[in-house]
Order: sequence, then structure tokens, then C-alpha cells
Amino acid sequence: MSHSGYGCLMSVDRAQVLRAAAALLSRKSTATMDEVARAAGIGRATLHRHFAGRDALVRALEELGIQEFEAAIAAARLDEGGAEAALRRLIAEVEPSAPLLSFLVTENQLFEGDQVNAGWARLDAQVAAFFRRGQERGEFRIDLSPVWLTEALYGLVGTCAWAVQDGRVAAKDFQYMIVELLLGGARRGSVDQ
Repeated sequence: MSHSGYGCLMSVDRAQVLRAAAALLSRKSTATMDEVARAAGIGRATLHRHFAGRDALVRALEELGIQEFEAAIAAARLDEGGAEAALRRLIAEVEPSAPLLSFLVTENQLFEGDQVNAGWARLDAQVAAFFRRGQERGEFRIDLSPVWLTEALYGLVGTCAWAVQDGRVAAKDFQYMIVELLLGGARRGSVDQ
């Protein structure tokens, strides 16, 4: 093993700190920097060497969340096969990141002012394009805009992540609950009436 990768060791530590922070903040969004440091198994001073304050930490978590969501979109291969199967793949790929994404979408400072991360617009565009393709192929309702379907997907992922963490929804039902509600809407079909 080479010892020349000290910088790499530091980045691994930073990634571990981010993972611990993501896990804690997705359960307790009001956690303090002291609590984040404890959860990461480091001192507050060490945490501050990596992240100057809560805002810097949240911005780093935002970058991580965007990267994970972009990776999930790529892994889901949204252009392949039918839209329903692609949506199921997307939910499955997003599931591990859902608690972090749920935390991020409630952090209002990320979406205010002129400092909004361009990654969110990239994600929105990719997901909306997926819904638009599904509409053009006759697989999704056309009375709901692709932008609204995108927002509904985010909302369901975030809410279901909270419900799973809170023990109100079984983790094994995460994908099913989201896909079925999004695809079926809340209206009973004529078969059920």
C-alpha cells in the first residue's frame, strides 16, 4: 500500500463524515454541529476543518445528494423499455439516497436566492423529460404536466423516506408504495367501484 495518498485518506475521511452527517440529519434535521461531530466519531474542531459551519456542511451534502440522484437516474436507464418499468428501476435506484434527498428538499436555504445549485435543474430536466416521453408514448396521463409529475415523484420519495424512518411504512414497501400511488393516482378504477 502506498503512503503517498495522504490527500486521498483525507477525502475518505471527509466522505465518511458526510455519510455520518447525512444519516444523522436525515433522522434529525435540527441536529447541531456538535451532534454531527459525535455521530461521525470526530471532534468538533476536526469537523470544522472539513466544514466551516452548518451551511458548508449542508452544501456538501447537497452536492452528494445531487451526485447520488444523477447516478440513480443513469443506473435506471430511463430510455430503455416501457415507462412503468423504467419508473420502477428509478425508485429502486433512488431508495438508498431517499433519506438524504428528503432532508435536502426541506432545507429552504438551498433553494432561495441566486446560489441555487445547477444540479437541481439538471435533475429536474432529466426526470421531466422521462415523464414527457412516457406521455408521448401514451403510457402516462397527459393532463398532468411533466413538471408536476417530477415534483410529485420528489414529494413521494421524501415523504416515504420519512415514513419508513418513523416506522409508519415498512422499508420493504418503499418502492411499491411510491410507484403504485404515482402510477395509479388516488382514484379508484372502474373495476373497484
